[in-house]
Amino acid sequence: MLKISQLHSGDIVLVSDEGLLREGSVLKTDRDENLVLVNNGIQDFWYQPQDIYPVALNESQLLEFGFEKEKLANSVKYKKGAFRLLTPLAGNFNKLELWYREDRRNFDVSIAAHELQSLYCAMTKVPLLRN
Repeated sequence: MLKISQLHSGDIVLVSDEGLLREGSVLKTDRDENLVLVNNGIQDFWYQPQDIYPVALNESQLLEFGFEKEKLANSVKYKKGAFRLLTPLAGNFNKLELWYREDRRNFDVSIAAHELQSLYCAMTKVPLLRN
């Protein structure tokens, strides 16, 4: 379950649609009604927070966001413009280093796709959307 305050238009989430989990994109939020409008790949539908889950950040998600992969000796770097994301081991997103110009941030826990989208936007002032 995610908090509505964490979600923004374009964020990638999982929604529980009649027992099936579907990946979708947030279209808008209604904090007064405590609902989130999500395109679940089939239709636009309003979901309650208890039916919305984070999508784990992985290489596939990064490539869909338009990042380029660069293998280094002991790590993997993903690049999009001047923004960089570094993981110590290929496929391991439990420890991340993000930087954009002089802004550097380190995470010792895995983050979700919508959290990366928020961080990217906060650091670059540009929304991170899928290609």
